[in-house]
Amino acid sequence: MLKQRVATALVLAPLALAAILFLPLQGFQIVVAGIMAMGAWEWAKLMGLSHNVAKMVYTLFVAGLCLLFSFSIPVSDIWYQGKLSEPYLWVLQIAALWWLVSLVLIIVYPKMNDFWRNSTLWRGLFGLLTLIPTWVALVSLRTSLYDIEPLYGASLIFYVLGIVWAADIGAFFIGIKFGRHKLRPNVSPGKTLEGLGGGVAASFAIIGFAALHYQVEYSRIWTHLLIGFLTVAVSALGDLNESMFKRSVGCKDSGNLLPGHGGLLDRIDSLTAAFPIFALCYVSWMA
Repeated sequence: MLKQRVATALVLAPLALAAILFLPLQGFQIVVAGIMAMGAWEWAKLMGLSHNVAKMVYTLFVAGLCLLFSFSIPVSDIWYQGKLSEPYLWVLQIAALWWLVSLVLIIVYPKMNDFWRNSTLWRGLFGLLTLIPTWVALVSLRTSLYDIEPLYGASLIFYVLGIVWAADIGAFFIGIKFGRHKLRPNVSPGKTLEGLGGGVAASFAIIGFAALHYQVEYSRIWTHLLIGFLTVAVSALGDLNESMFKRSVGCKDSGNLLPGHGGLLDRIDSLTAAFPIFALCYVSWMA
């Protein structure tokens, strides 16, 4: 299992790095749409769909929505005079509302899950609200200031990946060593409040280093810390959200697309929440 995990990571990490750094913007849009389609195939399992035809219909629908955005709004029009295109902004705002709803569902779980657990339609909608904004967020960040500095958007993506991965590592080690108080035991028994605090602290270290490296004004450091905190906090929510849906259908992994890692959603669940919220904060306070 460990060899499979390492081998998979050694293959995927360079591919992801190359896609973020070197793909032309339209190619990046298509590749990310393909990743969201893979996520949709796995989400179909969380919807309770068992037939491959039904899974494929849902997968193509998600991919089609991503490509509809891609072809209906030219890359040059995603940002105009420092402002994000309104359809992209609307999606990010809807995503913020969805994650507030998700927080409520997780807090009260399993008291209010009857209305969605037995509804393929509701679970399918929740999948759209999870996957489509992730595509929008990644494209919004990658295209930001592209005409001025082609790699600026890539640095934003790496920044989010850095603070989320730092939070995951910090939460893992602090949770194992000091974890006593369960975060949401009904949803994910392994998550603890101490682990969450360790994750936030680890992410703040990355944020502080980035602020010093880019010589951020002192008055704006607090804004960066606030955005980082929101991003990390909601990344934990993304993890809990997928755990809740997996628990509702009685499965351990979302799929087996990644040898040794389980499903794709198992690897990107925290990012599906972190990227839209960070992108909305970036558009609102940093761009």
